[in-house]
Amino acid sequence: MHVLIILGIVVLLVVLFYKSTNQYVQPAGAQSPPPAQAMGGNAPPVQIGWVSNGKLFVQGGYGTVQEITSPYAQQAMERAERSREKNAWKKDTAFGVAAQGNYRDFERHTDPFLISSALFIGEGKLLYFQADHGMGGLFSYDIASGHEERLLHRQQLQLDDLCLSPSGETIVCTLHGRGGVSHIATMRSNGDGLRELTGGDTIDSAPTPVPGDEATVIYQSAAIGRDQHGGWAATGHVTLQELNAATGRITPVLEDPRYDFLSPRVAPDGALFFIRRPYELPQYNAGNVALDTLFFPFRLLRAVFHYLNFFSLMYSRKPLTGAGGMPTQADMKDIVLQGKRIDAERALRKEASIGGIPSLVPSSWQLVRRTRAGAESVVASNVSSFDITPNGTIVYSNGRGLFALDAQGRSSLMSQGDLVGAVLVHDKMPA
Repeated sequence: MHVLIILGIVVLLVVLFYKSTNQYVQPAGAQSPPPAQAMGGNAPPVQIGWVSNGKLFVQGGYGTVQEITSPYAQQAMERAERSREKNAWKKDTAFGVAAQGNYRDFERHTDPFLISSALFIGEGKLLYFQADHGMGGLFSYDIASGHEERLLHRQQLQLDDLCLSPSGETIVCTLHGRGGVSHIATMRSNGDGLRELTGGDTIDSAPTPVPGDEATVIYQSAAIGRDQHGGWAATGHVTLQELNAATGRITPVLEDPRYDFLSPRVAPDGALFFIRRPYELPQYNAGNVALDTLFFPFRLLRAVFHYLNFFSLMYSRKPLTGAGGMPTQADMKDIVLQGKRIDAERALRKEASIGGIPSLVPSSWQLVRRTRAGAESVVASNVSSFDITPNGTIVYSNGRGLFALDAQGRSSLMSQGDLVGAVLVHDKMPA
């Protein structure tokens, strides 16, 4: 009886807490989502791919989607599995005791190899970086034959944002370091000569070469704010910087404390494309700590419900609660796009769909075109990532779909995937 009373009190407190934190959310049907973006036009002759949850996918002929499986990663996992099976008998025996006196963990599975970045280096040819907990490597891959070549392999190496120079001789990328910092780095296309181009207590990433100028790179940068003990306190707004790799000179391109400017790309005509989103200033103090501690048990139960409700919305577009029931408002999920945790459940329910594909990022994430004269125009909304081919074709994602953008600003659906991260695109050769 006492257990039932306690459970009843817990349920009542959860319901009260749930209502108190969702008063500002209107019931389903009270507010219609923003209108869908204009669709139409023909899909351009390009080959597309994307990175999702550490996996690489490319779309081939007739719209078929292929997951790229690294032979190196597959062989490494098979070796680890054979070693685990070979040594399984040592568990709970004297042979399983390490020199320090503790037991060896023969049941531990190998850390998966995750692909952080990829790009096309020709039709049907890829370059990607993958790493597990201890090793990182740069690989080239032929899609037709499945042949893989290892170009660079080091301990504790972590690269991202691979981008090929216009000449195809140099790769610029993001090199992650200790303490959360990252810097712009360069190397030859065969993986030799890796070196850093920037430094400091900053998060430098997403470099892009400027067509016609091999020495110039535009990248995004954010300062790291630290507390008196050297711990991570906050991250500043993201700016765009221009680096002359020959002289080391850095020149500001775009900076506004109200916005983050992300993923710069320079089109063949010299126009600069980037994602613009509002900058969110971190707000956290001692009062937040006390409230978080008090409400932790209830938020845990609420998170379980929203975890299930999110997948219901993702695949059926229907919440677990009815329109006449309790309104739903998601906690921020562990879905990170462009360095931000995304309130994915709310976005799926409230944000605009593009060609019937629900958006995972809000409409305030805009793809902007900036001319050399400084004139800016918004060419698409709900944009989480994008890429531009040497011929100027733009393919972008709203987190779930991939769309080609034509000269009239119309979007055509190219493919669909779950939690699309980086987008890669390449012009197809004429038949």
